[in-house]
Amino acid sequence: MRDIERAKKLLEAEGFSCVFTQGDTIYTSRKTGVAPLVEFLSSGINLNGFSAADKIIGKAAALLFVLAGVREVYASVMSEPAVTVLRQNKICHSYGILTPSIENRTGTGQCPMEQAVARIDDPTQALTAIRATMEHLANGRKEDL
Repeated sequence: MRDIERAKKLLEAEGFSCVFTQGDTIYTSRKTGVAPLVEFLSSGINLNGFSAADKIIGKAAALLFVLAGVREVYASVMSEPAVTVLRQNKICHSYGILTPSIENRTGTGQCPMEQAVARIDDPTQALTAIRATMEHLANGRKEDL
C-alpha cells in the first residue's frame, strides 16, 4: 500500500486528525486544527518526504506542510488557497471536498489561522504568525482554536 493510501486509511478508520507516513514510520495526532503540524515541526521530527492526511487543510496548514517538506497530502476538506500553495510548491494533493475557504469552529467567519496567513506566502513566516495566533487565542477565545 502506498504511503498516502495508508495515511488516508488511518485518518478515516482510526479517527486521527492528522497522519504522516513514510515506509514503516507513522506519526499520528488527534489534536485539532493546525496544532499537530505545529507540534511536529517544533519537535524536530523530520517529515521530509512523508505523505500526510489531514481532516482539513487550509492555506495555513498547506504552508506548514510545505515547511515540513512532505511530498504528498490528502484532506477530507481542502480550501482553494491551500490548493494554490500546494501547486506552487509542487506537492501532490488530493481531497474529498474543495471549498473556497475554511471557517472558524463556530461557523461565524473565517478561521483565525487562515486570517493569520492571508497575506503570507513564506512558510517560515507563516509558522511564526500561526504560533502568535495560537498564543493569542489560548489567552482568550479558545473556541476558535
